[in-house]
Amino acid sequence: MADGKKIKITQTGSHIGRTEDQRGTLIGLGLNKRHRSRELTDTPEVRGMIRKVQHLVRIDEEST
Repeated sequence: MADGKKIKITQTGSHIGRTEDQRGTLIGLGLNKRHRSRELTDTPEVRGMIRKVQHLVRIDEEST
């Protein structure tokens, strides 16, 4: 994971009926409603958060 590399994620699933930690993870990623997107720095911490809610998000593109 190169320094400064960006990753774009989009929320595809609803937070309704999910556990509080999954809701918190979505908020931590800057997502809280379906079809919202954020471009974040590609770090191990962000990858871990994405992995936790991978069933609710989609990775749109990876760019430098």
